[in-house]
Amino acid sequence: MELGLVELLRAAWIAGTLPILIASLPCSWLGSFHGLVLGFARRGKIMQSSSHRKFTVPQRFFSHFYVVAVAWTTLLLLGTSIYAYRMTPIVSEPFFYSDLGSYLAGRSNIFSFHRSRLMSLENRYRVWLSVFLLLLMEVQVSRRLFETAYVFNYSASARMHIFGYLTGLFFYTAAPLTLCCTCAPEVLKFGINEVSEFILKGTSSMQNIEFHWWDFVNPLLKLGWCQWIGAVIFLWGWIHQHRCHAILVSITIL
Repeated sequence: MELGLVELLRAAWIAGTLPILIASLPCSWLGSFHGLVLGFARRGKIMQSSSHRKFTVPQRFFSHFYVVAVAWTTLLLLGTSIYAYRMTPIVSEPFFYSDLGSYLAGRSNIFSFHRSRLMSLENRYRVWLSVFLLLLMEVQVSRRLFETAYVFNYSASARMHIFGYLTGLFFYTAAPLTLCCTCAPEVLKFGINEVSEFILKGTSSMQNIEFHWWDFVNPLLKLGWCQWIGAVIFLWGWIHQHRCHAILVSITIL
């Protein structure tokens, strides 16, 4: 199931980006295909000046992208965070001594001991990395939803192609899922089990659950320096994009 999800997302991204890459090639015999792709991407003033207004939707539907993105990313972030906190803590000493005890008791050999130890650490790191990426995605889509609601003012006559609208919905559905696709099947199973337990036992199943913020933050701090450099670059781009959008709105008003 895990490989199926990953492969499906890879195929979807290739299918979505390949036409754009082909249309960007500087070949004269691709002119008609380039015009077709550009027609699908038209929106706003470009769409107003076009005579092809069939299969279009109001540009204010742009907000649908970010409503879906915020709801979907929040759901994935909550599910993955709870799964990571409950099932894959990076604090590894208890797991290490448990595996070591099994090895000394003769229930596993030295090779399987090292292999299970390595795979366990890789799995925990992978899950917490997904949490980290989903946090960044949540920050991005939340800001875009705010801008769409309170910064941009779409004209009532502005339109966009229905294909572009569906592409946007696909992007903001697939992008968050891609960030956690390697652990999404396990998170789904965990969520189903938790919901089933809650239905059977009621609120009594939640009495023994304790949450400590440091136990949640500490694994994120243990991520590699590459991830944190990437987060800094993301933050710079996040601020720069917000400033560009503010300038764009001021120019439009003028």
